[in-house]
Amino acid sequence: MIRQLSVIVLFLNMFTAYGQLVPAQNDSINDSNIEEKGTNDYKFRYKQLIIPGAFIAYGAIGLNSTWIKSINRDIRSRVRPGIDSRLTIDDFSRYVPVATVYGLNLAGVQGKHNFKDRTVIILTSLVLVNVTVASLKEVVHVRRPDGTSNDSFPSGHTTSAFAGAEFLYQEYKDVSVWYGIGGYAIAAGTGIFRIYNDRHWFTDVITGAGIGILGTKAAYWMHPFIQRTLFGSKEKNNTKVSGLILPFYNGQQVGLAVSAQF
Repeated sequence: MIRQLSVIVLFLNMFTAYGQLVPAQNDSINDSNIEEKGTNDYKFRYKQLIIPGAFIAYGAIGLNSTWIKSINRDIRSRVRPGIDSRLTIDDFSRYVPVATVYGLNLAGVQGKHNFKDRTVIILTSLVLVNVTVASLKEVVHVRRPDGTSNDSFPSGHTTSAFAGAEFLYQEYKDVSVWYGIGGYAIAAGTGIFRIYNDRHWFTDVITGAGIGILGTKAAYWMHPFIQRTLFGSKEKNNTKVSGLILPFYNGQQVGLAVSAQF
């Protein structure tokens, strides 16, 4: 239990550290959208950790809580109508929120970022959440409800769906909040279908939701920093050191890869 919790705390601290890397508001950033809107959209705030942190904490506690495990079994029995009843919609619905962002833009509904910037953001999010999910699956070893394997915790499908839902919300919240609500509804449906299909426990799903939301938030916090590091700056900024920090997992070890330029 101590080892499992330590890994989860490591990733929570890692996401928090990313937020601290966002430059001050007087830094110059090579991005027209960022310059127009200001860096407030990318500023780290601790209150943004409350919801995803609570989801992840619930799942972590549930790994060894008899009471929460009984809730898992009860939810499973209520959601699953029969042993042979399965639907594959969750294999596709997890991609819908991200696809919606690009679809809306093609339809002429402009979001917060241009194609390049939003692609960098969602790729950053997917790297963060996929490394986190793969690492936790390797360390925690929770058996799936259907008994097929020991990589149930957390739910990768749900993680991807909620990462996309947060992405959709962030890109279009200034246009209409209903885009974000729709994205989160689809993400929640994906998690429900993972339970319905007997592939995950409720704790797997709720933890995946937390990781997905937090991963995308971290991607937005990191974006100005990545923008300067990967694409350079048109103007000299006030930061004397630039760099990039990304998580890595090599099958045995979990850590951070650091690249700095002085």
